[in-house]
Amino acid sequence: MERTWKVGGEQGEGIDSTGEILAKVLNRTGHYIFAYRSFMSLIKGGHTYYKIRIRDRPVHYHGDQLDILLAFDQLTIEMNWSELHDGSLIIYDDSKKGITPKEDKRLALAPIPLTHMAKELGNEIVKNMVACGASAAAMDLSLTTFEPVIEELFAKKGEKVVELNRQALRKGFEYYRENFRERFPLPPRGNKKLALVSGNEMTGLGALLGGCRFLAAYPITPATEIMYWMLRFLPNYGGRVVQAEDEIAACIMAIGANYAGVRAATSTSGPGFSLMQEAIGLAGMTETPLVIIDVQRGGPGTGLPTKTEQSDLNEMLYGSHGEIPRIVLIPSTIEESLHFTFHAFELAEKYQCPVIVGTDLYLGMSKKSSDSLDLSNYQVKRHSMVTQEELDRLEKGEYKRYNLGVENGISPRSIPGQRNGRYVALSNEHDEGDVEIEDPDLRRRMFDKRLRKLAGFDFGPESIEWIGEREGDLLLVCFGSPRVQLEEALDRLLREGRKAGLLILKVVKPFPAVRVKPYLERAKEVLVVENNGTGQLAQLLRQEVGHHDKIKSLLRYDGVPFTVQQIVDAVQGEKEALYHG
Repeated sequence: MERTWKVGGEQGEGIDSTGEILAKVLNRTGHYIFAYRSFMSLIKGGHTYYKIRIRDRPVHYHGDQLDILLAFDQLTIEMNWSELHDGSLIIYDDSKKGITPKEDKRLALAPIPLTHMAKELGNEIVKNMVACGASAAAMDLSLTTFEPVIEELFAKKGEKVVELNRQALRKGFEYYRENFRERFPLPPRGNKKLALVSGNEMTGLGALLGGCRFLAAYPITPATEIMYWMLRFLPNYGGRVVQAEDEIAACIMAIGANYAGVRAATSTSGPGFSLMQEAIGLAGMTETPLVIIDVQRGGPGTGLPTKTEQSDLNEMLYGSHGEIPRIVLIPSTIEESLHFTFHAFELAEKYQCPVIVGTDLYLGMSKKSSDSLDLSNYQVKRHSMVTQEELDRLEKGEYKRYNLGVENGISPRSIPGQRNGRYVALSNEHDEGDVEIEDPDLRRRMFDKRLRKLAGFDFGPESIEWIGEREGDLLLVCFGSPRVQLEEALDRLLREGRKAGLLILKVVKPFPAVRVKPYLERAKEVLVVENNGTGQLAQLLRQEVGHHDKIKSLLRYDGVPFTVQQIVDAVQGEKEALYHG
């Protein structure tokens, strides 16, 4: 059983706060929810909405349809009309001129003078709480469940403000109960205490668990939340956050901190990641660990800064100058944002190279209910470091930071302050110590040493995930956030008798070709689903695995996440135009 609710209106009307209040109440009362918000890159103006899906079991996607639409303006009704179904309810503010839902016998209407009622209470701004009260009445949700949230949000503003919001909530609740019959009972709730978390928050937690004690970043949507989360919690663990003057400085600061022995990272989005390209080469040449978190958004340029997209894949794979070893990890769920970010710090230090964690806006800014997380397995280990005892056994000046004699290409590094461990991390090509060279033979040997690090890299079974019919005719392939819609689409296809499976790629560099190849070989048809316009993942599959004749793409690049129905329609051939061969 499930319910879906959405509030929409003009940016600046308090749409986010209305959704956040209801999301917190539902989560704290034991309901599994998934919350997604679409917003404009403006302080005020333009359409925005906040949608919540409520289920009696864990939920990972905000859903295709809509039971209750709370409309603060006419545009909200028009833009979300397609999601309404037989029996859906529209609650709208009829104290505003121009809001008139068209007649449709399938739908129930609940005109409520939200703004007028708020003004009667003395402040128009509490119309959001009036709307929450009406929504609570429609969903048979007790008003007492709102009390802790109201206290938490408004206690700092004084008891008068708290009481005003209580009154507004009650007024909306009572008005709906007195005037409308439609009820949308919520799914059964459990007894578990659930956390309400976003992908960006889980990324921050993964960094903290991974030993990160320094984050340098420049604010950019949708990655800024990571910096704010780290700013709130990192100082409690002896760490620091610096807002750099730009992304170039942020990336170089992170490299400097790693050079000094502190696990450090930078977080950004597309345009900021582009500015970091030269620094990525520096980290590769100096063999300095570096973690970069790229929360992708619509590009190029400033593009669609508040909409989701997966178009930075090629940049993550190849961006920067020269040729260096690098690792690219792609979480596909909010929980995996924690898991893969933790491992990014382990891998960066172990292999002394840049590790990029590629998430996206949908994954980073959506929120979901999560059962308690088991953090006991996340233990930090230091890797590839030379010990003081080892340095003491060497003659003065004998330590070679870039020792060519290491078989795996990873020469243990010292950190500033270790006796006899001094070296210069030179950006120019260098010898085994820290002296600049241009000798062709030595250049070739140093180059080969660096690339040797990842020659046998294998992240193991977690490089990919497989769901569905192993011997299916159809293979769906994705990376990142579309996984959640694909899982639901796959479930529908399997129930309809279609033999199909879903392959989720979580490590894209070094590409796990040996693990991926058998799945492509067995499938008769391969459909790669990704949020970009050129099929970057499909291109990578053709390059690394082959099977060009089987691979087709389902692409979406309008800033909007895939729907389950869109994927099912594409597979069933009902909308052939969506395919791009």
